[in-house]
Amino acid sequence: MALMNWREMHGDAFEGGQALVTGGAGFIGSHLSEALLDLGATVVVLDDLTGGDVANFETYRDRAGDRLRFIEGSILDESVVADAVAGCRWVFHQAAWGSVPRSVAMPDRYHAINATGTMNILEAARGAGVARVMFAASSSAYGDTPTLPKVETMPVRARSPYAANKSYGEALMRAWANSYGDSGLDTASLRYFNIFGPRQNANSAYAAVIAAFAKALLAGERPVIYGDGEQSRDFTFVDNAVHANLLAARHDAPLLGEVFNVACGQRVTVNELAAAMARQLGRPELTPEHKDDRPGDVKHSLADLSLIKQTLGYKPVVAFEQGLAVTVDWYRQIAAGV
Repeated sequence: MALMNWREMHGDAFEGGQALVTGGAGFIGSHLSEALLDLGATVVVLDDLTGGDVANFETYRDRAGDRLRFIEGSILDESVVADAVAGCRWVFHQAAWGSVPRSVAMPDRYHAINATGTMNILEAARGAGVARVMFAASSSAYGDTPTLPKVETMPVRARSPYAANKSYGEALMRAWANSYGDSGLDTASLRYFNIFGPRQNANSAYAAVIAAFAKALLAGERPVIYGDGEQSRDFTFVDNAVHANLLAARHDAPLLGEVFNVACGQRVTVNELAAAMARQLGRPELTPEHKDDRPGDVKHSLADLSLIKQTLGYKPVVAFEQGLAVTVDWYRQIAAGV
């Protein structure tokens, strides 16, 4: 249900090629899989369904036909990963356990999936002759430095196991591209800034803020804000993340593990977000309930987009306001059973 016509933007760059999307039954992965299929690619989805849902395929499974192959399995299973990556030109590595607070509670499991799993993907890609791996990195790598906007050359300052995992993944991407480039393998890391949109799970205790707010408001409950709500984020509609991945995949020069911010370059406070969503859902009286800050959370986040614009030609294709309206409407339809 992309807002964009991917054919107009990316032409036939993926026509007839094969891509692996890890975590492709999840939120971002399912949007990326859909875009690749619409662009004429064959897509292999690898997902263990701990966070994904095959229902995310339903809107496009029929039109995909035999160009969509789903493998239920873990990125920790080397034989499954090898099977999934065979014959692929590109790998879009979206599989990971998300949530900063849950990573604080379960650091060992997060390391296994997000760090060791990422190395498994790289090794399988190297063995299969993959041209480029795109890694779903995270703006959490910037930590709590007050400097804004965040520029890719700033030091990594992870404040949670999740952020550390993602930063480690970036290091792996750069190391594998520079160590094994003679095999033809190239990589890129895309630092996502608070991606949101349709299909984002609102039912987890660790749901992202927009999904959590939508669930509460539609149930007639006050949304919960951790902290004073003046923390700000560069909320980014999912189509922008898809566009960045596609641009990175089709770039005609080696990227060598370069790290790129993926965002809109706009700050919105959590208080402003809650008020906007309450208005859109017709429940302005449901003002937020404030609770204590959560460990590992950062205060402010805003992306500098200079590098990705200059290198990949990226610019945001869906503004925050437009994306939020579409997303809120999707949650409203889901709640109504439409």
